[in-house]
Amino acid sequence: MRAVLRSERTRLTALYGALLLLAGGGLVALVNVLLRTGLQSRVSGAVTTVMPGLPVPSDGVTPLPSGRAFEPAHKLPPGTAPTPEQIAQWRVTQNLSDAAARAALQELTLVSLVALALFAVLSVWLAWWMAGRVLRPVAVITETARRLSGENLHERIGLHGPPGELKRLADTFDGMLDRIQDLVGAQRRFAANAAHELRTPLAVQRAAAEIGLAGEPEPEKVARIRERLIAVADSSEHLVESLLLLAVSEEGLESSRPVDMAALTAAELTAVPTAALTVVRDLAPLTVTGDATLLGHLVRNLLTNAVRHNRPGGRVRVVTSAEGVLTVSNTGPLIEPGDVPRLLEPFRRRAERRHTAGEGAGLGLSIVASIARAHGARLLAEANPEPDGGLTVSLRFPAPHRVRQTAVRGER
Repeated sequence: MRAVLRSERTRLTALYGALLLLAGGGLVALVNVLLRTGLQSRVSGAVTTVMPGLPVPSDGVTPLPSGRAFEPAHKLPPGTAPTPEQIAQWRVTQNLSDAAARAALQELTLVSLVALALFAVLSVWLAWWMAGRVLRPVAVITETARRLSGENLHERIGLHGPPGELKRLADTFDGMLDRIQDLVGAQRRFAANAAHELRTPLAVQRAAAEIGLAGEPEPEKVARIRERLIAVADSSEHLVESLLLLAVSEEGLESSRPVDMAALTAAELTAVPTAALTVVRDLAPLTVTGDATLLGHLVRNLLTNAVRHNRPGGRVRVVTSAEGVLTVSNTGPLIEPGDVPRLLEPFRRRAERRHTAGEGAGLGLSIVASIARAHGARLLAEANPEPDGGLTVSLRFPAPHRVRQTAVRGER
């Protein structure tokens, strides 16, 4: 009972009911005031027009003579003084008018109070019904939110109704559920893929130790197994470092400072092995605000991805512009445009994993996307058409700082 009294429906009912009752009471009061000011004169005029214009005896009883009709009262000519009989007649008329007016006002007051009481009851009922109808979508949203869990995130409110604030609220809630469902699904896939990626090197290490080192192996075999275990350990270490970098970038930036992206990109180009490829660079001045370490990983992952997924004799094109855009494009295998968004997810590759050297963990572009989000940059990835193939990734940073430097252009 206490919960009902403290509910929003009760508050709205009290508010609507009070407003309706106040409006009804104001209407009744206005009608009574208007009638009180005009009823006396109207009743007096009506009575005067039908009162007989006969002498009135001193006892106040007016006989009706036989053969003589009543005559309506009329105004005296100007300058004529009323007679005592006429004054007595006016007094009778005035008393009758006052009595009629008082009776009418008393009856009107009684009827108004009864009508106001009935109107109050009807107002409370209408207010309760109207409040329940208005709050019904809120109740649907509340029940849906209370019922949702990780197992039924597919449920939606699907509120049908005319456009309005509550309809927009329900649609916004459904949109939020869509995003939450996508995030939960992505987290589940990430956990499953991470477990698979971490389990594979452990299985390789175990097999190498149990099978390759069984019995008394020859020194050459021990050396090969040792190199294999070291390679697997390096791959696992790289995977763990990539996961840590992805987690750090998802947390956002701890500090920001101006970073010269043109100089940073030029430095990263010298560290990436591109001897078998043609590198075209057009590095215009570009300074952004962010974390230099994370931006270095972003550029390094883009260049590594462009080199790793290229073809012999292919091309890598790197462009920075003063408008705040960094673009890395590479030739390579043809990619379906519908597969491009999938490549930005963790552990997603263009082809199935073959567990070969230098294959990578499938975290490069997802780390790029995470660092871009941390810096407020807009990432656009597009598949290149034939005959070049490959991928073009563009990053547009917000509010780039333009600096006066000499652009670095060239081809090698």
